[in-house]
Amino acid sequence: MGRLPTIWKANIIAFISSFCVMVIELIAVRILAPYIGVSLYTWTSIIGIILAGIALGNYLGGKLADKRPSPILLMFIFFTGALTTIGILPATKFVAEGDWFSSLPVMWNFTLKTSLIFFLPAVILSMVSPMVIKLTLADLGRTGGVVGTIYAFSTAGSILGTFLTGFYLILWLGTAKIVWLVSGVLIFTGIIAWLAWASTKWKLTLKNIVIWTTILGVIIITSFLYQWRHKWEQQYTMESNYYAIRVIPERGNVKILSLDDLIHSYVDTNDPTNLVYDYLKVFASIIKMGTVGNPQPRVLHLGAGGYSFPRYMEITYAGSINEVVEIDPAVTQISYRELGLPPNTTIKTYNMDARQFFIQHQPVAQYDIIIGDVFNGRSTPYHLTTLEFDQIIKESLKPDGIYLINIIDDYHHGRYMPSLIYTLKQVFKYVSLFNIAPSWENADVSTYVILATDHNFDFSAYKNPILSPTGKLEPFGHIHDDARLDTYLTERKAVLLTDDYTPTDIFIAAILAQRKF
Repeated sequence: MGRLPTIWKANIIAFISSFCVMVIELIAVRILAPYIGVSLYTWTSIIGIILAGIALGNYLGGKLADKRPSPILLMFIFFTGALTTIGILPATKFVAEGDWFSSLPVMWNFTLKTSLIFFLPAVILSMVSPMVIKLTLADLGRTGGVVGTIYAFSTAGSILGTFLTGFYLILWLGTAKIVWLVSGVLIFTGIIAWLAWASTKWKLTLKNIVIWTTILGVIIITSFLYQWRHKWEQQYTMESNYYAIRVIPERGNVKILSLDDLIHSYVDTNDPTNLVYDYLKVFASIIKMGTVGNPQPRVLHLGAGGYSFPRYMEITYAGSINEVVEIDPAVTQISYRELGLPPNTTIKTYNMDARQFFIQHQPVAQYDIIIGDVFNGRSTPYHLTTLEFDQIIKESLKPDGIYLINIIDDYHHGRYMPSLIYTLKQVFKYVSLFNIAPSWENADVSTYVILATDHNFDFSAYKNPILSPTGKLEPFGHIHDDARLDTYLTERKAVLLTDDYTPTDIFIAAILAQRKF
């Protein structure tokens, strides 16, 4: 590399450093997801903090380059960047798992935690480009063309880091291995950067002995930290491009499917008709009322979870047609591998975004039931909450079809659920709200069920008669007073959600504020 023109040394080194910065930014959201979820607040915090780190790093790197432009210093910047990158893993466990900043508003809570974990690596790695530019200009004596070329290669590295990480690396390696890979690349690049510029690297001098001893020390320290990585690394069943997935054994034959930081399914692998989640029992009760005279309904499930409810429908309604739209193929793989989904199931799965499914398949008036089980209390696919999407749902339902949604919100303070109901009421004749809590007075942050339909159900005798594992009929949960529902929407200042205006991530702040992070 010593014979390589100086400008190309600079281009390659700037390319690698910027590549690593963007890899760290992309994996940051996956690293934080098991602790604070994936929401607008998460992405805003990460992007803002990384940009702030880049800005400060460029400034400090420029000041340092003017005073001490040195290949040795450049190498030490890379070494420091490698060690601070490794530090992301224990810092995440220490900061994110702790009760830090929980009393602050959500935006400051997330921003401060993100700062403590990712700000320093971004600062250190962003000091590379100014130093490289200074070393290059010292050799070539030109400015505009050199600076422009180096920043072009730096940007190209950022682009490659973004696409390679988002499309491949997370799925191939998982976040922890990526952190170690980036650290190794940084150490190697630091050594190569010194070898590329230093003119006395092979002479036996005290200075070179110190340098080579330092290089060896950094490698030994990194190897030692790698041996102890289990002390702070999270263990997952699988990491996908969408979730950190855990399958956790529960009592008996029940297994828990956890996606990021939230439990999405309880699955009884021996008895799929055993619905553990209460909101699924509400689903089952409403469907029982809605399928009188139609024992073989065609059902579209938006979101698979652990396939607990699709399997319930497949077994309970023999001959029914069940289709699942699940965006993450890994969730489907895990369900087959560990959650008892049989290879010969009649359930048909489409691994794609729900709205993309409707665009591609255009299933006009095909379904008796559509179930929206894609929302949680930390993030929401906002494009599945809008007026335009509700119209697509209605077009895909048969005239007396029903649309069921489960949603997590704060009944007394939240605006997410009221706005979703208000939007549905612009499309469907009848929209009802169901509670799994003992009463509406005691309702707080919980899971609720929404029914939207053009069929006029008689809910006067609604008791949720779901067969329990003990063989008894257990009534629970109840329907909201429809006469007061409009008043409730007015009190909660419900807004119309459209493709142009969907502030759902802002609305879930009420939930985030009540949780400990």
